[in-house]
Amino acid sequence: MSKAKPKSMEQLLEEALVPKDEQPYEVPGNWVWVRSGHVAKWGSGGTPSRKRLEYYGGDIPWIKTGELNDGIITGSEETITEEGLQKSSAKIFPKGSIVIAMYGATIGRLGILGIDAATNQACAVGQPYEFLDSKYMFYYFFARRSDLVALGKGGAQPNISQTIIKDFPFALPPLNEQKRIADKIERLFAKIDEAKRLIEEVKESIERRRAVMLEKAFKGQLGTNDPSEKSILETSDDLSEKDVIPKEQWPYEVPGNWVWVKFGVVAKLFNGYAFKSTDYSDEGIPIIRISDLNGMETTPETAVRVPRELYNEKFLVRKGDLLIAMSGATTGKIGIYNSDEIAMQNQRVGNIKTINDNILYAAYRNYFVISSSTEISKLAYGGAQPNISGALIESLSFPLPPLNEQKRIAEKLDNLLEKLENEKQLVLAVEEKLDLVKQSVLQKAFRGELGTNDPNDGHAMELVKEALLSSSGQR
Repeated sequence: MSKAKPKSMEQLLEEALVPKDEQPYEVPGNWVWVRSGHVAKWGSGGTPSRKRLEYYGGDIPWIKTGELNDGIITGSEETITEEGLQKSSAKIFPKGSIVIAMYGATIGRLGILGIDAATNQACAVGQPYEFLDSKYMFYYFFARRSDLVALGKGGAQPNISQTIIKDFPFALPPLNEQKRIADKIERLFAKIDEAKRLIEEVKESIERRRAVMLEKAFKGQLGTNDPSEKSILETSDDLSEKDVIPKEQWPYEVPGNWVWVKFGVVAKLFNGYAFKSTDYSDEGIPIIRISDLNGMETTPETAVRVPRELYNEKFLVRKGDLLIAMSGATTGKIGIYNSDEIAMQNQRVGNIKTINDNILYAAYRNYFVISSSTEISKLAYGGAQPNISGALIESLSFPLPPLNEQKRIAEKLDNLLEKLENEKQLVLAVEEKLDLVKQSVLQKAFRGELGTNDPNDGHAMELVKEALLSSSGQR
């Protein structure tokens, strides 16, 4: 039987190169568009049987897609033994290989192996050929991640196969240019990351100043207190000595015309109702759930609705009401309802209402609960599914100034916190611009627009031809 005739260079190039009409964009004249399957040796890993304990706990690092960090991987959560390696489809890939998550929640996430390691079957691993710089390869797939993931099939659970990856167009410059591009990306990214670190410090500073303002507010240290005003105990018949916490039990000192009471003396928490999902409709009364709580302002925009015949005044939510998550991962999260449209509260949403408007000003109440959110979260019970009760919230010690002082405190906090929020928004805008700068750097890098390309480097086509000759055994 005669041997198959070796393919000509023209045939090999036709398989390897990306036709002009399939090239995503223009690149410099000494670059070439080539299929990704011709710039690296691709493979995937495997998972040793979980039923065999002797396959795990060895000396071989074993990487899963959840460990891909869009950076260098220097260790693994789990290790496998030599026997586990041999008795599965897992294999060891060398340091410098590029790992891509092919499916699941982490689809498209990347990593560079900083160690020799095995991977599970959800990882595609590319070992770059000699003419391809591993950092260039990593940054290229990082830059074009969304394009690669978009090719995934599977509807609700998209996946990118090795076939898709191997067929993916790859912009290949000469080797020296690859290294210059990767180096310049890293230098520019380092500057951007330093700027982002400084921004994080500013954001932390804003949060600290916010916390300090709230702390001062409830200690009477905002400079708004008028000592000539009488305490509520003196001016209101709705508050008596029996409601006041003895001075020796005060958490801290407050101005002389303030008193300490339990929060339940001035406010009560009302629980919601367990509306059934089968009651939900496109029209009707909005139902505020925990997922709708949105910090200082909650509206019915994202709320589900129920028919109006299910209206119950007991669970009514009006504009200005203070809502709080009573259980789950976001226990203690609040939302101040800000809509003229009435709503009702769901089962796990509490509504903290003022008992007497002549004793407690609603905005002051709101800021107190905001400032106490950390304390409330710590008091939650129930382990993995923490809960808080009305009794818990109503047991909080509460500093109660004269009514006019409550209004002045709330007004001053409005102004101070608004300035902080404006400052935060400016910082976030700068942070967003830095992310755009990173995207711009990557976009320019793989179009040859970073100012690093040298036409004297030669043509990348020669690298491809040499690799094709080598792989076909014709060299």
